[in-house]
Amino acid sequence: MTETELIIRLREGDEEAFRELVNSYSDRVYNTVFSIIQQREDAEDIAQDVFIRVFHSIKSFAGNAALSTWLYRIAVNLSLEHLRKQKTQKRFAIFRTLFGSDNELNAAIDFYHPGVALDRKEDSALLFKAIKMLPPKQQAAFILNKTEGLSYTAIAEVMEITEAAVDALLQRAKQNLRKNISRKK
Repeated sequence: MTETELIIRLREGDEEAFRELVNSYSDRVYNTVFSIIQQREDAEDIAQDVFIRVFHSIKSFAGNAALSTWLYRIAVNLSLEHLRKQKTQKRFAIFRTLFGSDNELNAAIDFYHPGVALDRKEDSALLFKAIKMLPPKQQAAFILNKTEGLSYTAIAEVMEITEAAVDALLQRAKQNLRKNISRKK
């Protein structure tokens, strides 16, 4: 089935087309979200939310970009939104701790990434810790480029920025990663 046929069938509410969409893109969406979030359960929830959002808003999909680009855009936006919420929760956790609440909001990060070989797990843990320290837009651009293999053009479409801005984000991300990793060693 072509992408155009898939989109038409999705707009008609065809469950089989939706199943095909999920089967075709679920691994890529999950890996993208997980690379940004770095927490398995949250990544699973967000990946499901991506497909729910697609199901509910497919009729508004203009088709100006590829369906995969739209999926990546939704995945990145939901992931970055999740990170913003986490930062807000962490800020207020300090106040809760001061006033005697023992709710722990900072869960340990699970560094197992499905795309990383076991023999490189230690190196990947160090890299993912360094990636986690990047500003959100640098983090998203880096993951889309290095983990998902997207071109600058595709990243620009996903993030709704220019290719020059993608290049600048990636250059800064690489510089920051070098600094972050050299501090950790």
